[in-house]
Amino acid sequence: MTKDVGEDAPAKKAKAKGAAKAGAKTAKPPVRVYERPRGGEARMVSDLVPEIGRAAFRKFGFVQSSVVSRWREIVGDRLADVTQPAMIRFPAGQKAGGTLHLTISGAHAPMLQHVAPDIIAAVNRFFGYAAVAQVRMTHGQVTPAAPVQPPAMLKPVPAELGDSLRDIGDPELRTVLERMAAGLATPPKLPRIS
Repeated sequence: MTKDVGEDAPAKKAKAKGAAKAGAKTAKPPVRVYERPRGGEARMVSDLVPEIGRAAFRKFGFVQSSVVSRWREIVGDRLADVTQPAMIRFPAGQKAGGTLHLTISGAHAPMLQHVAPDIIAAVNRFFGYAAVAQVRMTHGQVTPAAPVQPPAMLKPVPAELGDSLRDIGDPELRTVLERMAAGLATPPKLPRIS
């Protein structure tokens, strides 16, 4: 019995590898899809600050930071000078029927106990639903916020537009309404055909 003289094992492996490499050269690698770099687009700092503040306010019991920043608008100047919102606590798993904790300066607590239903109504009107059901008061130091100054009128309203625009306090809204009124007062121009 004679042995078949042929290729030895290492030669067979080399031949198989060469065939695999030849097949690999003809197949194209998959196309990479463009992925945006991490971080996203640039954002203004003014867009980021409410997100940062929101986390801090939620930690201390405020769902909306605007309750603190707009407290004078919510309850009025007289009450905003002697009160300051500390936190709002809601029952577990709910966002309604909460307790508003107020810090009160001096001996104003007896007066504020009589005005508490009005404060609850004002805060609920601000939220748009019955978010607050009761008020808890604690004595403390209240630093009154600066009163909100209405913006000064930038320029006088033309007399031909009437008196109705003079009463508008927001300068941007007034300017837009003035432009709209002036645009409506001018006759429409016919398009030019050339």
